[in-house]
Amino acid sequence: MFDVTNQPPPLEPYNVFTSDRVLREAVAREGAAWAEKELETLGGKLGAADTVALGFAANRNPPQLKTFDRFGHRIDEVDFHPAWHALLRIACEAGLHSSPWATPQKGAHVARAAGTYMFTQIESGAYCPIAMTYGSVPTLRQAPALAAEWLPRVFARGYDPRFVPAREKGTALLGMGMTENQGGSDLRTNTTRAEPANGAFQLSGHKWFMSAPMCDAFLILAHSPKGLSCFLMPRWTPDGGRNAVRINRLKDKLGNKSNASSEVEFEGAFAQLVGEEGRGIPTIIEMGNYTRLDCAIGSSGLMRAALAQAAHHARHRTAFQKKLIDQPLMQNVLADLALECEAASVLTFRLARAYDESDEASLAIRRALTPAAKFWICKRAPVLALEAMEVLGGNGYVEESVLPRIYREMPVNSIWEGSGNIMCLDVLRALSRMPRVGEVLRDELASDDTRATSFTDRLLKRLAAPERNDEAQARALVRDLVLAWQAALLAKHAPAAVADAFCATRLAGEGGAVFGLLSRGVDARAIVERALPN
Repeated sequence: MFDVTNQPPPLEPYNVFTSDRVLREAVAREGAAWAEKELETLGGKLGAADTVALGFAANRNPPQLKTFDRFGHRIDEVDFHPAWHALLRIACEAGLHSSPWATPQKGAHVARAAGTYMFTQIESGAYCPIAMTYGSVPTLRQAPALAAEWLPRVFARGYDPRFVPAREKGTALLGMGMTENQGGSDLRTNTTRAEPANGAFQLSGHKWFMSAPMCDAFLILAHSPKGLSCFLMPRWTPDGGRNAVRINRLKDKLGNKSNASSEVEFEGAFAQLVGEEGRGIPTIIEMGNYTRLDCAIGSSGLMRAALAQAAHHARHRTAFQKKLIDQPLMQNVLADLALECEAASVLTFRLARAYDESDEASLAIRRALTPAAKFWICKRAPVLALEAMEVLGGNGYVEESVLPRIYREMPVNSIWEGSGNIMCLDVLRALSRMPRVGEVLRDELASDDTRATSFTDRLLKRLAAPERNDEAQARALVRDLVLAWQAALLAKHAPAAVADAFCATRLAGEGGAVFGLLSRGVDARAIVERALPN
């Protein structure tokens, strides 16, 4: 037998909260310092070796569809591995699915963002029903009677995996179904019909993607007599029968393996109207804002997980008689990854604070900058994960490492809730409908860094010009909007080494396409030390 040497120890157990300096600073800065003890407890639980193992187990054992029972009865159930249920229990007991709504207070959305940022680092698939439930609350509140019935279950800090009527459980998770195979993001082409029936509606049609079909109820878009409308469709009918939701198959996806995404048909399924009939898209759009925020949170968390793995490996691995982390070129790569990760994180938590506030500026930030943040962060995330994997070499490419799972997981947040083009067009629409958006952005993007100020001034001139509405250039405009925002935030809140390196590279168009191109004069060591999972 030979001895195994020069191999890093696993990054476990560790506290996902206390080991992340950027996260701790963001929580305190954005108004959620009161949640630090709870977040520290959650961070310790998530970073425990047993919890890390749950993420691997849930992905090695993906959900299985049971269309019929052994007697031939149609049941349309999905079986999940116990690890999936254990992870959801951790999330729900921490209130990640509903805490800002259940116990509203200053910084509640920031605190919840911090919890989900950590949770997605351990297992992102189980994050899907958590995000949908969180986003569903403002939409469901547009139907007071339904809200009175369902929200106490949603607000409960508990998890019950049984497939039984929600009234027998005391807790509930909510999903949504909008996409149909003929239209995708073009929701007005939906063909699912809703017919009035005994004070409610019966839905007939299909959904091409309906994630987490084990949820207790779903927000569904369907055409009623007055137009496209929003409905709440439970898995069980009021008389205790199984609702007519037929799961045709589960999607075989690139990643997100622990989570079930399904193709479904409705055969006169019981549903109840949410909001005004004929205004389904405005009714459900608020849910989309919160789930888009969660896409930015999820991708930022995954970026942090990839960076932590890479930095941890480099700190322990020796090559050519020096630790990797002390090799100048590796320092350049790690520092560049850390810049991208910190820029994504500070922007994400600043955006989360806007959801804690209701002034005009915050509402404008939520409307215009949520899709912008989702677009750019989710686009940068896969590139970062690939480079982090390369830091580990072959050890990062094998399935025993978490890096392959992180890499496969990255694209889902970019696609879910609207792909990149949809986000950029949504930003253009928001900008055109907000007369004071220039004033709001000027205040938000202000900083003392002359490079950031010059970049922002040029951007604001573009935003005021008619060419702003050129759809073919929307991606470039949104990219620059996010870069200006990230630069301003880093200039205000990050150490000088971080802010200087970001402005010198991202704003000059010299960095980010390939990591490790930081120029001379950048304090790479200081940036890397700040990012280490201590």
